[in-house]
Amino acid sequence: MARRRKPPRAGAINELPPLRILGQIAALQSIYYAVALVLMLFTSLVSGTRFGLDLVFGWASLRGDTTQGWLLGFIWLCCAGVTILAMVALIGRSKLVLDFALSLHFIHLVIVTLYTGFIPRNVAWWTTMLVSSAVTVVGGTYGCRWRELRPISFGGNAKNGNNAEGNAESAAENGAAGIEQGDEEAGFSRGRGRGRGRDGAGEYEMVGIQGTGDR
Repeated sequence: MARRRKPPRAGAINELPPLRILGQIAALQSIYYAVALVLMLFTSLVSGTRFGLDLVFGWASLRGDTTQGWLLGFIWLCCAGVTILAMVALIGRSKLVLDFALSLHFIHLVIVTLYTGFIPRNVAWWTTMLVSSAVTVVGGTYGCRWRELRPISFGGNAKNGNNAEGNAESAAENGAAGIEQGDEEAGFSRGRGRGRGRDGAGEYEMVGIQGTGDR
């Protein structure tokens, strides 16, 4: 007898097929490098230094004993901040942030190694990447949880609820006014005056109760 296969976990395969995962990784990697290119080009033009792809795909310039090295480290941390926003917008699930963040930096390590032909040897480069990974994981998890815990809006239900409440109050007021008017038409007086009893027999007069001084 063939064993029954366990049903797939909800949201594991249907919501995140392999092609979609690859597309999200490619989008995050593209945003990561696009921001790095723009910021490094801008800083190079401002400082008057030479711009090259070695600043993005290399590791030799990221050093701790030069001003440019510290500036590059700060730029990579800024790229991590932009990546957090991209993860919140594209992924939106806190359980997947760790995988995507580590995949992003691992792919960057592979690209840098292939571009330079050597594994990065600067301590400053490794320190920057570790801090960037931690910032991306913590910030992405917080941002995705904030997005997951936001109240869900169902279109115009809130407006319809307010309209329904207002209609109910109006109906209650109209109903009370109708009952009072019906009692007055039937001869039931709510104030001081004359009227007929509810059985239609006899008349009565409502008078105020006066206290007696003998008591």
